[in-house]
Amino acid sequence: MKKTYLLIAALCCVFYTEAQTYEYQVITSVESIIPSGAGRSRLISTDEARNYQDFTSERTDGKKAKDKRNKSDRSEIRVKNFEETKLLNFFNIAGIRFQNIAANDAVITSKINTMSTEGWDLAFVTSAVESDAGKNDGKGIFITRYIFKRLKE
Repeated sequence: MKKTYLLIAALCCVFYTEAQTYEYQVITSVESIIPSGAGRSRLISTDEARNYQDFTSERTDGKKAKDKRNKSDRSEIRVKNFEETKLLNFFNIAGIRFQNIAANDAVITSKINTMSTEGWDLAFVTSAVESDAGKNDGKGIFITRYIFKRLKE
């Protein structure tokens, strides 16, 4: 009989761990790669939530489904309350500034460590670059998204 109770308890634990759900938080760093240091670099985060379904419509054959028309306004998507942390630009007037990159790494590491102490695990990191497209462009950004997760309470 004891073995049966232990087996049931063990199975409940297995099913409980399988049923765990996570919540996610995205932190974005945008670092300017504009020559002469003219750009702006920031670390952005928010706790405001948006439901993507409120801004989604379905399409069939390239046309909106008549009964699923998206009536949302872009201003409804905007988040007005967010945390903006200054970062340094990759370039200054003399060129690439490695000290600025090291400083940004220190600030981003601090944010990651803070999120970790709050129970968040760094799950994914993805980055992209839009860089100088030639003689007349002179613009670019380096963007990184840090995706954190933790068990939903």
